[in-house]
Amino acid sequence: MVCLVNSSAFAFSGISPLHSRSDSVSRRSNFPYRTPTTVSIKNMPSKQDALRFPPLCQHGGTTRQGRRKTLSPIKSMQDHEALPEGLKPELMPKHVAIILDGNRRWAKEKGLSMELGHLSGGRVIKNIAFLCNKWGVKDLSIFAFSTENWTRPKEEVDFLMGLFEEVGQTYMDEVTRYNVKISAIGDKSKLPEPLQELVATAEETTRGNTGLHLLVALNYSGRYDIMQATKSIAGKVKDGIFQVEDINEILFEKELKTGCAEFPNPDLLIRTSGEQRISNFYLWQLAYTEIFFSKKKFPDFNEGDFIEALSSFQKRERRYGGNK
Repeated sequence: MVCLVNSSAFAFSGISPLHSRSDSVSRRSNFPYRTPTTVSIKNMPSKQDALRFPPLCQHGGTTRQGRRKTLSPIKSMQDHEALPEGLKPELMPKHVAIILDGNRRWAKEKGLSMELGHLSGGRVIKNIAFLCNKWGVKDLSIFAFSTENWTRPKEEVDFLMGLFEEVGQTYMDEVTRYNVKISAIGDKSKLPEPLQELVATAEETTRGNTGLHLLVALNYSGRYDIMQATKSIAGKVKDGIFQVEDINEILFEKELKTGCAEFPNPDLLIRTSGEQRISNFYLWQLAYTEIFFSKKKFPDFNEGDFIEALSSFQKRERRYGGNK
């Protein structure tokens, strides 16, 4: 998977384009996987260089003078009065999944570092999550780090692992304040131990939250999910928990990682950067998902583009293989 491992780290950061209460980054753990770099959440460049960060949506981000806008707390997932003109609340997708593609190429085109590409994309995913919460999208899936991403250069993988942990530590207060529930899927046993602990804490802390349900796919792939579900079912048949005749789609879906996370299958999948493939994401879950491909690289994907994707979804007739 290309360029989708980056910005999703910011998914842990809550759902508004705000800094944490302090600009200082928590360093509670001695995470050994960070690579030496001057790029971090603390000193992430602002609008000093317009090329680095495209304009965010009207609900938050930076002003023309480069100052941070203030966002009002979201009191309800049903704040449909805030929907942009043309979008109908009854036709909003319940679950949006996103393949965040193009961060590294975006940075390369602008002569910027890989780290800045990832951080730039991170600001966008924060904004999208904010809009999902505000516009009534209940579930948001982020393809954060695939099983194939371990083949990336070690320096990049180390940077991302450190970034995931750093963001999770820094923004948990915002996650709590906005009532976000976090679930992580994938083979988490292969993640660095400090990150495993952070993920477990985030899931436990937010388990009872009733706002946006944010699912972060870490060390995940569709083939992996199908394989682990198959092995689980085979083991249960062997142990006599149920019979082969009991196996059906409902049972199989419960054994998928998304089934464990109590997620409905996605209604809408968005992929950026012009690539038109699903790249081993939700292979089972995307059977009847509507897909929207954006030509923009992820750091350039803004509110207008998200509205375009939602509008396209609302104009489609979903037949689910029938004759509606």
